[in-house]
Amino acid sequence: MTRIRERKPSWIRAQFPSGARYSEIKRLLREETLHTVCEEAHCPNIGECFNRGTATFMILGDTCTRACGFCAVTSGKPAPLDWTEPRRLAEAVDRLDLAYVVITSVNRDDAADGGAQIFASCIELIRQRREQTAVEVLIPDFLGDLSALQTVLRARPTVLNHNVETVRRLYPTVRFQARYQRSLELLQRASEWTPRIPTKTGFMLGLGEQREEVSELLRDLRQVNVELLTVGQYLRPSPKHLPVHRYAPPEEFESIRDEALQLGFRHVESGPMVRSSYHADQQARAAQLVKVELHA
Repeated sequence: MTRIRERKPSWIRAQFPSGARYSEIKRLLREETLHTVCEEAHCPNIGECFNRGTATFMILGDTCTRACGFCAVTSGKPAPLDWTEPRRLAEAVDRLDLAYVVITSVNRDDAADGGAQIFASCIELIRQRREQTAVEVLIPDFLGDLSALQTVLRARPTVLNHNVETVRRLYPTVRFQARYQRSLELLQRASEWTPRIPTKTGFMLGLGEQREEVSELLRDLRQVNVELLTVGQYLRPSPKHLPVHRYAPPEEFESIRDEALQLGFRHVESGPMVRSSYHADQQARAAQLVKVELHA
């Protein structure tokens, strides 16, 4: 897929990925046939995160059954689920000596449970090898299947993350196969069923939202007791994807952060280069959820 080149404001800058740790993680991912959302979604922070020894692993294959207008991950008919993936992931986490792991996935609407059992197996096998490792999961909506959500929660992730991505009005354009209320219900149920597991979500600016709609979204998220929040700038992956309506200035991200904290969020990461798993370990530590040490 061709990356789009367009002039961006001065505050949108990322370092070119390089370094020994970056190369080591790339090599191990290839050896274990694993994927990261860092690579698949063209994350601008991949160099920084890999060199810190952190990565967001993407399970359930590399092909998504949905085709969201903002997302760079390949969509289409995926291969069958790979039940050896949790073992290979746990081995990679152990070899990399990671203290904090984020696991996300493509949407697998073709699978009976949306891949929930593989999520759970990943958490369990990582904990068998490294009891001290914190595991955050960034899950899809499972088409509203609450039994799938329960499967993941029973494995006791450190943080349960599900991104809303944008404001209510833009769902038919940005996430036409998702439902705003369905995502809110998933987050609410997770908070009600496992109150000791904090819920987290994230959304982007630059897709055509209005500032008052952002405020409405923040209130909706607090009503379902979301505790951790990330807010970042949408960057268009290719000419085939939705255009960037505007680049929000840093002060707007600061304003949203202040508003969210006043509403009661425990921790907020808000900035042009922020992504849902960017500095996830530091977010959890700042919210006093877990004590982790980095192994750079």
